[in-house]
Amino acid sequence: MTAPSAPTPFATDRAPAGEAPTGHDGPARPLVAHPATTALAGTIAVPGDKSISHRALMFGALAVGETVVEGLLEGADVLATAAAMRALGARVERRAGRWHVNGVGVGGLAEPEDVLDMGNAGTAARLIAGLLATHPLTAFVTGDASLRKRPMGRVREPLERFGARFVLRHGDRLPAAIIGAENSVPVSYTLPVASAQVKSAVLLAGLNTPGETVVVEPKATRDHTETMLQAFGAEVRVEKAGKGRRIALTGQPELKPVAIAVPGDPSSAAFPAVAAAICRGSQVAIRRVGLNSLRTGLYDCLQEMGAHIEITDRRTEGGEPVGTIHVQGSRLKGIQVPPERVPAMIDEFPILAVAAACAEGETRITGAMELRVKESDRIGAMAAGLRAAGVAVKELPDGMIVTGTGRPPPGGATIATHLDHRIAMAFLVLGLASAAPVTIDDGAMIDTSFPGFAGLMRGLGARIEVA
Repeated sequence: MTAPSAPTPFATDRAPAGEAPTGHDGPARPLVAHPATTALAGTIAVPGDKSISHRALMFGALAVGETVVEGLLEGADVLATAAAMRALGARVERRAGRWHVNGVGVGGLAEPEDVLDMGNAGTAARLIAGLLATHPLTAFVTGDASLRKRPMGRVREPLERFGARFVLRHGDRLPAAIIGAENSVPVSYTLPVASAQVKSAVLLAGLNTPGETVVVEPKATRDHTETMLQAFGAEVRVEKAGKGRRIALTGQPELKPVAIAVPGDPSSAAFPAVAAAICRGSQVAIRRVGLNSLRTGLYDCLQEMGAHIEITDRRTEGGEPVGTIHVQGSRLKGIQVPPERVPAMIDEFPILAVAAACAEGETRITGAMELRVKESDRIGAMAAGLRAAGVAVKELPDGMIVTGTGRPPPGGATIATHLDHRIAMAFLVLGLASAAPVTIDDGAMIDTSFPGFAGLMRGLGARIEVA
């Protein structure tokens, strides 16, 4: 193992070996959404689930043999993970529409020759930190301007307990040098805040650690890591622990390759679903969406708000429940979102706030402090944008209160997206239901999670154009 001697790799943010830059540090691309003059209508499919796509590539890289992935999200975030896995020694190829990953086995990751640039991928950056923490190597990790603002201390603290060392920029931010433990020790860690990313980082560090690694989460978060590790052959035990769960992983397994069918991302499906719900007369069907119960909190909220939602063709694919979501234009009313539902919809709060802006009455969102440290401060960004669009909103430390009138919001604003793809898509959806167009200052980063978003929405009848 070679220890870092100078901060030279941090001087520039270079792309992963063999790939173009995946972050969004380039020119802005403003977009404008015009009020819908006709109902949205059609049947669509959204890109593959981002959380599952990241994990499929990572776990495939740790398996012995070839993992085949169908339906992988081919957005910039996931392509950054693919490039990182190549840089760490796995063979990752796209052939005939499928992704083939030939892994190196648990403990077999190689020291990368260049900086790992994770672009805008916060999930990938934190999970890869877990992988690197228990391999005897040194790696440098960076990201785009947005990712470099996001704190990494929440994963650094538990990962250093395994014996890893981290050198981070002021404020526990990227770029980072990660010096993996040569002789890692198992950890038992109770999450201070429910976070699927931190939980997963600890479990991935435990993969290359002898003995049993345990994570206790105060509230159940998305369980794709546990489910997929079991499918690859790892010994993972999940038990209830109060309102949360206790997850125990036996380290140093031999992971076996599997075939993975990635369902449509419920977080991506949320945008056309809410657009249909708030545009009168709309009827939209979204096929083959993942319906994991730890990811569907938004749809529960929409139904409580009065949205007409029906799910058909329910089935299980690759261990994950999927189905077709049908949404009709509806008159929505404000609700109080139960704080315990937050982990099941943490990525959907920006678009929920848009639904609340178009509903009649007050919608109260609390218990979502996690939103302060996403791609942007999503509480502050949404509150500022809604105010600019003429919506009554009160910002809370851990959420917001949005008061709608049941009529189209005024709109007519230009919104600062803060390099956040979900803020960008949320306000484009708001523009479809507003009295005047809504412009976002930049939509280029949308491709990190939802390539083709504007085109798909135009296919339903939306008018979204380059500003």
